[in-house]
Parts: sequence; C-alpha cells; structure tokens
Amino acid sequence: MQPARRRGLAEEAADRIRDEILSGRFAPGSALREVELAASLQVSRGSVREGLAILEREGLVHSEWHRGTRIIELSETDITEVYAVRAALDRLATLTAAARGRPEQFDELDRLVAAMEREVRGAADGDRLVALDIEFHDCVYAMAGNGRLTSAWEAVRSQVHLFQAHRVRLSHEHYRTRVVEEHRELATLLRAGRTEGLGDLAEEHVQSACRGLIESLRT
Repeated sequence: MQPARRRGLAEEAADRIRDEILSGRFAPGSALREVELAASLQVSRGSVREGLAILEREGLVHSEWHRGTRIIELSETDITEVYAVRAALDRLATLTAAARGRPEQFDELDRLVAAMEREVRGAADGDRLVALDIEFHDCVYAMAGNGRLTSAWEAVRSQVHLFQAHRVRLSHEHYRTRVVEEHRELATLLRAGRTEGLGDLAEEHVQSACRGLIESLRT
C-alpha cells in the first residue's frame, strides 16, 4: 500500500485499506493487524484504529474483544440480507429519481452506460466495470435528492461494492454479458419518467445480482 499523505490520516487509512479489500488483495475473513497496517501506511496505530472504525461502520470489517479485526465473510446470509436492503432502497431511489432527475443527470447515466459498453468491448476490466456500476447507482441516489435515502445507501454501499467485486471475480462472463443492457434499460426508463414497472425492474436488477453471486459461491 502507498503511504498515507493527505487530509485526515484516519480517513486516508480507511481509504487505503478499503481499496485493498475491494480489490481482493485482502481476502474476506482475513485478519487486519494494526501494527502491520500502521507500518505499511506509515501512520500511527491510533490512525489505523480510527480508520478501521470507519470501515466497521460501513460493514466491511468487524471487531471482537481480544480477537482483533477481520474482514467480513461472504456468507449467503450476509449476501441475502444486504441485497434485500439494497433492493428496497433502489426501488425508492429509482422511482424518486424518475420524477426529480434533471436532464444533465440523465445524460450522466447515459455516459456511464456508454463507458460500461466501451469496457465490455475492450479488455472488460472487472474492477472498472464494478466501479462504473456503483457510480451509476450513486448518480441515481443523487437524482432522488433524499438525504436520508442517500445515507441509507451509503450504509450498505461498501458491502455492495465488495459483493459485486467478488461476483465478477467468480463469474466475470455472466456479469459482463448483463451489465450494459441492465443499466441501459434502467437509464432509458428513468429518462422517460416511466414509473410503471420501474420499481420492479430496479428490484429485479438487484435480486439478479444476488442470485448470481450465491450461485457462483456454490459452484
């Protein structure tokens, strides 16, 4: 990892550790040791401890007394719970965004879909596709303009990102063949303001991802 150099060291430490977790370089279930992380990041153990607390609030890690901090596992229960919450949030976000979105925001969704398509036609880097996927949904939540809804999304966002990243690593081709068309359909309905069926489509988009990840874990 690169040394932490900018803004609050705890936030920087959280950013660096989060990047390692989402990239798969730190595996699910593995221990995170403050001494080793502090040495790698060239910050104090206190900054690392505060950074890990940030990640715990995001649901990426969990700490136990006398047992230290570990990255969350990819259990079917956790996956099902996170995607169930996300499905409910996405239904509300997309329906609200369809009514409140501005033209330039719809243009941004189209831009992100086009970027996904370029990735798929090229090297189709999995991490890049997932980043665009998450950015697309960030934009939808911003369009909805509901601060509490956005906060609820941010509470599960890192876990969703982690699960999606592992979905791609386990079944890259399945994700690659679906990601563009699913997001293009959402973007088209959002721009048209067609709320009929939009909520169901948003939920099915999430549940399809959940099923795909669980099936890949079982094989």
